[in-house]
Amino acid sequence: MYRVAKASEFLAITGVGIKDIKLAKKAWILPGQSCTVFDLSPVNYTFQVQAMSAEKLPFVLPAVFTIGPRADDRESLLKYAKLISAHDKHSNHVNELVQGIIEGETRVLAASMTMEEVFKGTKEFKQEVFEKVQL
Repeated sequence: MYRVAKASEFLAITGVGIKDIKLAKKAWILPGQSCTVFDLSPVNYTFQVQAMSAEKLPFVLPAVFTIGPRADDRESLLKYAKLISAHDKHSNHVNELVQGIIEGETRVLAASMTMEEVFKGTKEFKQEVFEKVQL
């Protein structure tokens, strides 16, 4: 059977004749192979992160992250296909996974900064959290 993905989708093909996962926009699906369509559209996640500064002062930080794979990076697409695409992007499992990573990195960074540094350098703080979460 011949399958074609929509503009914001990819086909993840596994089975006979394929070592790991084959990613394609269009492909023939042979007998013994299975094909899953996954969406590349980014998803917004909104959290209230409770953190503590270096002075041991607690604060709540609103955080909004837009997460999706890099469509131009084959390795990122493979990781996304293996780890996330099997789950609904809005499922509780994915939401908890994303929230755990973001909260952990934000808390570690906030704990090394004073309250003045957190709120004075919001751009730098945001950039550092972004870089840690990106990994």
